[in-house]
Amino acid sequence: MLKNILAFIKTKPVLAVGFLFATSSLIFGIWVASIPGIKVRMGFSDGSLGLSLLLSPLGAITGMLISTRIFSKIPVGKWMVGGYITMACIMIAQINSVNRTMFWICLYCYGLTSFLNGVSSNATVNLLEKKYNRLFMSTCHGMYSLGGAVSAGIAALLFLVHVPPGIQIVLVVLFIVTVILSNKAQLLSNTDIIHSRSEVKLPSLTILGISFICMVSFMAEGCVADWSAIYFKEVLHAPKALLSLGYAGFSVAMTFGRLNGDTLITKLGSKNMVVYGAMLAATGFLVVVTAPVALIAIIGYVMVGLGSCCIVPILFRASANIPGVTTVEGFAMVTTGGLVGFLTGPSVIGFISEKAGLSKGLSLLILMCSLSAYVAYRNPFIQNKQPLTVNPLPYDEQLY
Repeated sequence: MLKNILAFIKTKPVLAVGFLFATSSLIFGIWVASIPGIKVRMGFSDGSLGLSLLLSPLGAITGMLISTRIFSKIPVGKWMVGGYITMACIMIAQINSVNRTMFWICLYCYGLTSFLNGVSSNATVNLLEKKYNRLFMSTCHGMYSLGGAVSAGIAALLFLVHVPPGIQIVLVVLFIVTVILSNKAQLLSNTDIIHSRSEVKLPSLTILGISFICMVSFMAEGCVADWSAIYFKEVLHAPKALLSLGYAGFSVAMTFGRLNGDTLITKLGSKNMVVYGAMLAATGFLVVVTAPVALIAIIGYVMVGLGSCCIVPILFRASANIPGVTTVEGFAMVTTGGLVGFLTGPSVIGFISEKAGLSKGLSLLILMCSLSAYVAYRNPFIQNKQPLTVNPLPYDEQLY
């Protein structure tokens, strides 16, 4: 692990992009802890909150539709600098929304910018892997998980000294903007135009399979983020200081796994990591929904994190190397499912919770994770020996 991290730190262009991954989760961890308060302040029920959260995937879909035009004109480095600062500022407005209309607009804009930022940063890491002939994707996603663990811890500590989420997010964003501007030269050195044509391809069933796995992984992460604090408060009746620790345990496990991920993927194989990881995540959700106390639920969330840690990096690398499509098209087709899962998953859980209780809603993830393990086992684009070069399978190959 130490050797891998040292190589990552020494490669300054990769480290600068890696911080952008952490940026997303640094602000998201504060958002997680603020959700119960926003729910009460604006008078949302579980169902109405879930319906409101659908605005973010609508924004993400908009981002998908315009991504090819944006990235055929704007260098990826220039987008990363402006896009991540914009996203951070949107979250300030989202957490401090004074009414539902403002909240809804922010959710939509956050989904749009998040999608475009995700395409730009992941595409850049893929290019840097090929440039340095070394795996970096899992470590960069480990930076995302590290940011989530740090921000969840910050939120818990600041709640203890009665600092409200609206102030917490301002402090975090000031730090983020400072670091991004200090790394501006490294980020702007990525001058690639990552999309060069505008025609649209319909994905094969094999690619849709990857998209489904990505959807389930992001759905699991989104539900941990959006519902873990509410689950601890309303079902397990945990004290306020523990509300963010389910997400914190999940994020710590994700961080540990992803920082070791590039080494583990090389040794154990991509397919094995996805199949067995999805099964472990399903088991973790089973522990969560049957937990009588918060401590056991935290253990369940840790299991979910360990199982999920390497799935998304493997899928992102696979989607960037689909033959016959550009990097942007590959990410758009595959990660659209992921972002829809991340942003609509909490909404689905909200609807189920409204009718049958939050424990029943979270139980859906047990089935979804198990199903994704089977789809991964059958998918030929996910290989145990994942090359950095283009996969020789034809684009229009069908899985079923």
